[in-house]
Amino acid sequence: MSRQLRVWTWVSLFGLMILRLSPSHAADVLPGSEGTGAQGAVSAGGAESVAAGLEILKRGGNAADSAAATILALSVTDSGGFCFGGEVPILVYDARRKVVEVLAGQGAAPRLATREYFARRGGIPGTGLTPATVPAAFDAVATLLDRYGTLRLADVAEPTLRLLDRAKVEWHPLLARSLRRLIAAEAAGGADRSRGLRLASDYFYRGPLARELTLWSEQHGGLIRYEDLATHVTRIEEPLSVDYRGHTVFKCGTWTQGAYLLQTLRLLDGFDLAAMGHNQPETIHVTLEAMKLALADRDVYYADPLFEEVPIESLLSKSYASQRRALIDREHASLEQRPGDPRRDQALLPEVEKRKGLGGPVHDTTTCTTADRWGNVVVATPSGWSGVQAGETGIWLGTRLQSFNTWEGHPNCIEPGKRPRITLTPTLVLKEAKPVLAVSVAGGDGQDQAGLQAVLNHIEFGLSASESTKAVRFGTNHHLGSFRQTPPVLGSLLIHANAPPETISALERLGHKVQPTAGVLWAPSVIRIDSVGQFDAAGDARSGRHAAAF
Repeated sequence: MSRQLRVWTWVSLFGLMILRLSPSHAADVLPGSEGTGAQGAVSAGGAESVAAGLEILKRGGNAADSAAATILALSVTDSGGFCFGGEVPILVYDARRKVVEVLAGQGAAPRLATREYFARRGGIPGTGLTPATVPAAFDAVATLLDRYGTLRLADVAEPTLRLLDRAKVEWHPLLARSLRRLIAAEAAGGADRSRGLRLASDYFYRGPLARELTLWSEQHGGLIRYEDLATHVTRIEEPLSVDYRGHTVFKCGTWTQGAYLLQTLRLLDGFDLAAMGHNQPETIHVTLEAMKLALADRDVYYADPLFEEVPIESLLSKSYASQRRALIDREHASLEQRPGDPRRDQALLPEVEKRKGLGGPVHDTTTCTTADRWGNVVVATPSGWSGVQAGETGIWLGTRLQSFNTWEGHPNCIEPGKRPRITLTPTLVLKEAKPVLAVSVAGGDGQDQAGLQAVLNHIEFGLSASESTKAVRFGTNHHLGSFRQTPPVLGSLLIHANAPPETISALERLGHKVQPTAGVLWAPSVIRIDSVGQFDAAGDARSGRHAAAF
């Protein structure tokens, strides 16, 4: 063998090694459940989705680019909890502008989805095609890239296409074809990245794909029509926030349940939790009682603020919290739902009609948090489940209409064009105007119960991301279920079965109906950011969360 040939052979072998270790093949070594670094971090659901987000960061993308890649990949790796035709509320911290904004990635009820339609059929079903909202996830991703990102759809979709091209299930090749059609539409924008993203979104919502989705819906008894898709838009909204112990905690609006976490913090501001101690019986008791009060208000008042006058300023006021805080008995657990009267600044609503629905199973979602070295942070909670595959498009549609009710006069009663009050609820915490904590949780009504504990673990108890996700969690079903309005289980206290026996006994003596569980109790993903920009990322391995940083 000549020297030149030997050199070429070694160069070729070295090149193959580099190729295998390059970011585009990051899935060869999959992330675990935690990581630290200063360049970027991702914490989300499936390991291959975390690898997708990390790949984009290593290629020079920012947190928005990384989140877009992670969300797209989650529609494959976490397809039991999130589908391409689902929804994804997003919180973004834009480091350049130093602002927090909401991308309202929740589709509305179609024009045919009236209260009368579902009342005649005995309620809103929990499965099938008719409870599908307008698919919102894709436009939310396109808006995220356009407003905050630096890359194209074609770039961030590469990892997802690799996953789909493995064709593990029959719809993967079909979705891959639809995604490639969207990328082809983007390419028509030429060098104008923003125009390309708009063209891709137009293709989905106003172009050929919209026509195909409409025809399939009509042929199979669905309610979605072309006008519903064509008029869909991802709203950019101001977040809700409260100050707590020198931090500012941000949530999406009352079309989500997120504001009740803020209400709970207002109530807890009157207690010295740090002195009580982490996960001590008194701490758990006070926290749970505060959550019960905030959840009672959620069930009575929260709805799409574009349709209903939600008294959110009063609900989040310190005066109202002071009135409500006096209802917390430190010696006894409450065994009744007690909504307040924020419009009159009174602790209790004199009369409330107690209604319940048909009930349904609690549905999981998935999680996504990303952060980059420039200071940008994105937190998202992608979801969509129990729906149907829209034929040859390979796009699955969710069943989010079941988060509405059909109770005439209730703020969250279904109405065409209205967004359901959903459980999806990303959390972002700033200190001295810089992000310090990002939390996304899967788990229905338990999302903000686990999210609140992650916030308290950071602010009150100084736990690392890993310590926080591994800690004993607790919560309650002392509320109206968000899926077909499951009746409340008054006084219930769910807690990890590995909690100390003396803690469980103390809570039972306080009157809580304690239910130790060997289950995971929701699925948090967390990124902490210290004062010098170091990332501490973790996901709860017990619930299939993964994380990585570099």
